Amino acid sequence: MITLDAVRKIFKTKDGQVNAVDQVNLTIDQGEIFGIIGYSGAGKSTLIRMLNMLERPTSGSVTVAGQDLSKLSKSGLRKARQEISMIFQHFNLLWSRTVRENIAFPLEIAGVARAERLRRVDELIKLVGLEGRGESYPSQLSGGQKQRVGIARALANNPKVLLCDEATSALDPKTTDSILNLLVEINEKLGLTIVLITHEMHVIRKICHRVAVMENGRVVEQGPVLDVFRHPSEEITKDFVKQITEPEETTDVIKQLASEKPQNKIVQLTFVGGRAEQPIITEVIRKFNVQVNILQGKVSQTQNGAYGSLFIQLEGVDSEVSDAINYMNQQQVEVEVVSYE
Repeated sequence: MITLDAVRKIFKTKDGQVNAVDQVNLTIDQGEIFGIIGYSGAGKSTLIRMLNMLERPTSGSVTVAGQDLSKLSKSGLRKARQEISMIFQHFNLLWSRTVRENIAFPLEIAGVARAERLRRVDELIKLVGLEGRGESYPSQLSGGQKQRVGIARALANNPKVLLCDEATSALDPKTTDSILNLLVEINEKLGLTIVLITHEMHVIRKICHRVAVMENGRVVEQGPVLDVFRHPSEEITKDFVKQITEPEETTDVIKQLASEKPQNKIVQLTFVGGRAEQPIITEVIRKFNVQVNILQGKVSQTQNGAYGSLFIQLEGVDSEVSDAINYMNQQQVEVEVVSYE
């Protein structure tokens, strides 16, 4: 559906050249939700803007639905862009227009007849859950409602691709979840390909099928979300995964316990799929003469299955602790002894 082949984007500044995107290769399948994550300055915003040629690559090719966008004429690019819509962090609504008029705007530009516009707007208002707000103005809406208008407007011309540029960054956590749920619903109902960029691993975890991690303009790691959670290879990816599995306050508690009782083992258990629901700690206590102190645990759902992480402290004689760790390793649970020296 979408292919980026050796894509580069170089900006010339007073201080010299900046390689915003550096030799990126990506393939995004039709109908999937693909996430691109990175910190500020990683190049992800520039990358997503090249998917609809708001930024033209310095070199390389961007192919969407079989068309190399960089080779299209102006009229051909305008036509191709009708199939590639975008929603933004700050909504970009027309403040002098009502909800209905904002959603209808791209249909007006496309020359759609009035009766068809009205029908399509009604359909979209229902799809995004804005019944009863059609005559409201953006200033009368909450942040989540404004983003729903933005999504409806983006869907007006029945695009094949929806680009999301930090679409939930300006929203509170509860509203963020409601927008993410809406995107999943749209993906499933319409078979829409969704590409989103974010700096929040929660967004990736909740809705994406695959993810690419960007750093300094390069994609340093990519794969199915569950695989990246299980085996992050790059330090930046490990930092992002810790946003979900190991909150900062938990790290502080673990460090304190490690300093108070250095003779005890602190272990991180990682569960995938059905094992995330198994009573493995109960089994360890029954089988071995060890004391288990549960420090922190969480089970998260990804689009590819459940992922659980549990931090425990094991106290007992070395042989019993070693036997307990070996037993857990045999239960299709990944076990890592954690050191905070």
